[in-house]
Amino acid sequence: MTFIAGIDYSLCGPAICVYDVNEPKFSFKKCSMFYLTGTKKLATNFYTNVRGEIFEDYNHDCERYESIADWATDKVIGCSEILLEGYAFAAKGKVFHIAENTGVLKYKLYQRGIPVGTIPPTTVKKMATGKGNADKEMMHDSFMLETGIDLRGVMTPSKKSIESPVSDLVDAYYICKSLYRTIKGEPIINTNEVADRDDAEED
Repeated sequence: MTFIAGIDYSLCGPAICVYDVNEPKFSFKKCSMFYLTGTKKLATNFYTNVRGEIFEDYNHDCERYESIADWATDKVIGCSEILLEGYAFAAKGKVFHIAENTGVLKYKLYQRGIPVGTIPPTTVKKMATGKGNADKEMMHDSFMLETGIDLRGVMTPSKKSIESPVSDLVDAYYICKSLYRTIKGEPIINTNEVADRDDAEED
């Protein structure tokens, strides 16, 4: 088996999707998915392949960065290649903290000799929904249509909107799928697939 991973990396809701690239088809049921959360009731297992853990306490930003990076590195040990979602250049807030946090992970993966690539957020969104500016609800709708899995309904049933960790897991799924397609020599954005999805939504 040759494993790959897609990572939606952040300070508040990192998520990882690991997959065997030798599988003939990309399927949610064969994904191994992990995430960190600050909500205790979400630090548990969902389905047979989704595992949530609680963030470790920290006293310094660097300690926080390292604990998240150590968690992520542990999940992808044995992977032959990793894809990270790139920075959203229109992002606001603690953008330097985000960059510092991601830099620690990249350095740890570099030390282990694991190749790491990046993919623009707009490409991930367009692959999933056909629209490069898709919001979290649209991403989750496409995920449900494709997999038949309602993560929000199972994990955060009291929430009306799509929030972390649901949105993080959906992103990680599509990041990993894009890497899978690249390795298989398939186009990341399948125009026929997008057209079929649009037809299904209209029915």
